[in-house]
Amino acid sequence: MAPRANWKGFLRLSLVTCPVALYPATSDTEKVSFNQINRKTGHRIKYAKVDADTGEEVASEDIMKGYKVDTDTYIEVSKEELDDIALESTHTIEIDEFVPKTDIDNRYLIRPYYLIPDGKVGHDAFAVIRETIRSMNKVAIGRVVLTNREHIIALEPLGKGLMGTLLRYPYEVRSEKEYFDEVQDVKVTKDMLDLARHIVEQKAAPFEPDKFEDHYESALTDLINRKRSGVRLPAKAAPKSGGNVINLMDALKRSLASGKQSAPAAKAKGKKPRKGAEGQREMLLPISGKRAKEEPRVQQKKAEKPVRAPARSKKAG
Repeated sequence: MAPRANWKGFLRLSLVTCPVALYPATSDTEKVSFNQINRKTGHRIKYAKVDADTGEEVASEDIMKGYKVDTDTYIEVSKEELDDIALESTHTIEIDEFVPKTDIDNRYLIRPYYLIPDGKVGHDAFAVIRETIRSMNKVAIGRVVLTNREHIIALEPLGKGLMGTLLRYPYEVRSEKEYFDEVQDVKVTKDMLDLARHIVEQKAAPFEPDKFEDHYESALTDLINRKRSGVRLPAKAAPKSGGNVINLMDALKRSLASGKQSAPAAKAKGKKPRKGAEGQREMLLPISGKRAKEEPRVQQKKAEKPVRAPARSKKAG
């Protein structure tokens, strides 16, 4: 099922306007997530809102926001007061200016969205705005109101649509001087730099996101499948020691030598890039009354004595 639009309104460039819809370009819903449960009963843990001093539970209608100004001093702000200052959305993304993409510091980027025409009308106007931005090889900067706050959004062509990236305000970005001032000013010799460059050349490759694998997500999936199948979990091997490095130049030489040895082997394999975390949730075995079938790698361990996971009277959820 297609995701719901986060926002609907109009995209405007001077007098050219078209209806558009804003969709999230990323999602974390495919990642394995957990609930907290009671070890003794298997029931899900729920949290109650309680008074920090009295320990008594507080009803939702008695809870308000407070800005902390001192240890035990808060400025109370009511929902009505917040509603009074909330920005009313004009439901319009107003393009204010065009800037070179290289001028946008990566630290200002928050999250990407997809912007497409909303409905059957306005496709011509949308195409005019999209192709104007594309032809100028620049990024359009506009404003959009989401959840009562105004955000800066950078728009750029992406295929037949537009990608809009929310930007941070200057006060949200910390200065690097707070952290970099204590970094020592070290002079790097030409020999060290040459060796490091050779290492980089050995590892140079095109950017292919499909090769990325979320190893922790894979380990979580495998753990859940094993426990659901009642398979004994293997003992974790002790981590290998990295060994002692005599000096930086020696480390660079060793890195270069190991890179030359591994490069031909990697080319000989010629394997297709593995997909990352996408679709890993589908690897989880289906829940059923009968014992689920083991995965191929689990079947290889049939010599091990299976241990059933402890039964619960109620499902955690």
